[in-house]
Amino acid sequence: MYPTLKNDRFIRALLKQPVDTTPVWMMRQAGRYLPEYRASRATAGDFLSLCKNNDFACEVTLQPLERYDLDAAILFSDILTIPDAMGLGLYFETGEGPKFKHTIRTKDDVEALPVTNESDLDYVMGAVSTIRHALNGRVPLIGFSGSPWTLATYMVEGGSSKDFRHIKAMMFQSPEVLHQLLDKLARSVIDYLNGQIKAGAQAVQIFDTWGGVLSGPMYQQFSLLYMKQILDGLIREHEGQKIPVILFTKNGGQWLENMAATGPDALGLDWTTDMAEARARVGDKVALQGNIDPCVLYAGQDVIEREVENVLAGFGHGSGHVFNLGHGIHQFVDPERPKYLIDAVHKLGEKYHMTQYDDLDALNGLDNE
Repeated sequence: MYPTLKNDRFIRALLKQPVDTTPVWMMRQAGRYLPEYRASRATAGDFLSLCKNNDFACEVTLQPLERYDLDAAILFSDILTIPDAMGLGLYFETGEGPKFKHTIRTKDDVEALPVTNESDLDYVMGAVSTIRHALNGRVPLIGFSGSPWTLATYMVEGGSSKDFRHIKAMMFQSPEVLHQLLDKLARSVIDYLNGQIKAGAQAVQIFDTWGGVLSGPMYQQFSLLYMKQILDGLIREHEGQKIPVILFTKNGGQWLENMAATGPDALGLDWTTDMAEARARVGDKVALQGNIDPCVLYAGQDVIEREVENVLAGFGHGSGHVFNLGHGIHQFVDPERPKYLIDAVHKLGEKYHMTQYDDLDALNGLDNE
């Protein structure tokens, strides 16, 4: 159905298979720092119109690949598509981020929510298919979803929050209600990600953006438990190809062992976790993705290259590392700076993989078969 993948470095690294150099992509790589993205968004009219139009979603997904030698594309969408499909009325206020017309605060609110399926989000599946065809085998396509806990925080708070007072009040006062909500979200996410995989996504990432605001015991009960439910329900092989799954909890470096035990192929790290320490703790159980501070991209080329080397050296020799930012790229970054980072990863990363091969040409031949 789709052309043969020409650059499988990203997939191979997630599966801890040999690669010629460290692969790299960037969270939020299609975004406001790119002038071409801003032009597309202006033409579309608003952010949601950009997400819900297959042609626009494809256009902006491919924009960073035209500028940079990236090893993966990520679906352009939003993590709040599932709550929107549940009827909560997602909208965006300029300078204030996402908001919902309807919040979830009571047991009756939760019981009234439907569990969504892929047909409720057919525009996302259409975008995945459109993008996969447009990539023409150039690099793999990553699908994604927010974690149940992260989605619930927005649904209960009604938008972004600094103190999470409504959802934490629910967590402590009415835990059974929150568990019911999280279970509905987990079942919806399973169907959503499996739909993306069937539509053409070659890897998927679960974004647990707000897991790090929880205490250890609460993280286990209200975030990790439901991500394990998702991992247990995902398609892990499709049309003869393995589908790697990346689990990313921002500010979750203290729980790496527990996260690895849930069964992902890779763990995403933010910049507050030391790469060498992370690899020592999880060993070869999972691949690692990350984890340079996004603010490095405000520095000059020499500093960027130095910090890239530090992260690469932290992971050390062998496969199982996908280079990334520790979170999304900032909107005020000069678009020239990411090129310094990406080119440095490929150039400096080679020496950490050469020892796996007597003949690099043999590897290149293998990848092109």
